[in-house]
Amino acid sequence: MATITPAVVLPVNAPYNVSPPYSGTFIPTIWSSKLNVKFYAATTFGDVSNTNWEGDIKSMGDKVIINNIPSININAYTIGMSLTYESPAPSIIELQIDKAFYFGVSISDVLEYQAQPNMMDVFTTDAANQMKISIDAECFLAVVFGADAANIGATAGKLSAAYNMGTDAAPVALDATATAATGILNKITQMSSILDEQNVPESDRFLIITPFERNLLMSSNLAQAQFMGDATSIVRNGKIGRIDRFDVYVSNLLPKANTNLVYNNPALGWPATANTSAKRHALFAGHKSAWTFASQINKVESVVNQNDFGQLIRGLVVYGRKVVKPEGMVVLQAAG
Repeated sequence: MATITPAVVLPVNAPYNVSPPYSGTFIPTIWSSKLNVKFYAATTFGDVSNTNWEGDIKSMGDKVIINNIPSININAYTIGMSLTYESPAPSIIELQIDKAFYFGVSISDVLEYQAQPNMMDVFTTDAANQMKISIDAECFLAVVFGADAANIGATAGKLSAAYNMGTDAAPVALDATATAATGILNKITQMSSILDEQNVPESDRFLIITPFERNLLMSSNLAQAQFMGDATSIVRNGKIGRIDRFDVYVSNLLPKANTNLVYNNPALGWPATANTSAKRHALFAGHKSAWTFASQINKVESVVNQNDFGQLIRGLVVYGRKVVKPEGMVVLQAAG
């Protein structure tokens, strides 16, 4: 015969602080509906590159052949001379869609039920921001060596060879003095002149600097007087204004020299310090036509978790990037 355990019976006049033996240990957890704010690095590559061939990529596959317009030779003419003719052959550039990033998140039904915010939205929003940061860092690293030979080094300038943009062994130590050879404003106007010597259009020019150079700029009264355009300070893409025909952006994602003095990118997970005076980072100036970017797949999807109660959220971006007009960009190797 089964034994029946009697129920706990409290005295009729029991005080309120008397508890049954099965209580007293459970403390409910309250999930706040207010999320802790998270800061993200400003991304700029998409604002300073073109997407001229993205439509071709999405409709054709993983590669697009881009034809460059050849230069036609101009010859002196005299009456009666025999004319010569050339057969121009355009050079080609291959834009490969061979880079990709993804994210994967498991969201438990229990977690989502207990959490006040919509965790699926929270996680996918964070992943999208982290994805943009990873792509920006990878793209900047990919183009750091893409500039025309006349737009880099200690003798930059296609016509004058008069501008020092720094080298691996001797990067430029920038300062805030407006008139100094290494002054930040002086270098900005030099980069502008280098583009002028390449006949680069004045519209759609950009300059990307780090917060250190922004501080140097803002320490100069001349720089503050020349900035114009934006009524607010840094916006989401890092744009801070205009100076000498450049839209100026600030980014923490520009390539730096790692411990082996090889350019890499901190956002991609490499040692960020180098015990040498030659440590350097890259600053970019150029025209929007210099770089191209194309994304072939950009998707987020949800599938049922077969091993637990909940959803698996995953996202994928497949893309390509390339320097298509090397004469349209300048790279300054700055110390520090």
